[in-house]
Amino acid sequence: MADLRAPLVLLGSVALLAPILLGQEKKIQRSDLPPAVEETVAAESRGAVIRGFSMENENGQTYYEAEMTVNGHGRDVLIDKSGAIVEVEEQVPFESLSPSVREGLQAKAGKGKIVKVESIVKHDRLVAYEAKVLTGTKKSEVQVGPDGKPLDHEE
Repeated sequence: MADLRAPLVLLGSVALLAPILLGQEKKIQRSDLPPAVEETVAAESRGAVIRGFSMENENGQTYYEAEMTVNGHGRDVLIDKSGAIVEVEEQVPFESLSPSVREGLQAKAGKGKIVKVESIVKHDRLVAYEAKVLTGTKKSEVQVGPDGKPLDHEE
């Protein structure tokens, strides 16, 4: 009978490293935030209901995400360890989008139903709109640029 220990050890190692290689996200408590990040969260969450926090490592960098609800819509703020805002994803009503953005999202969604749209702002610049799409029971996401045109790469 063949020795299966080596393949099992390899499989276990890959399973343990996958979150590190793919960018891991870990739920954390507000008390776990560094002081600079806490300061930004306090400023950004005025009047909001905080839903939770997470910490993630991406390309060797550590980021903190604050998920909140503001005036009935979702708003997620990604903050670097120095307290600088890196990205904001904010839910926007589909009807409030320009016709070109609505048409671009619907074209990418195909026969799917757009159930939620978020604006993506990086370093104070609107870079994309992202829609959550439901096609039957399958969930997916599509993105277009601020002009409604397809992006060269996903944000």
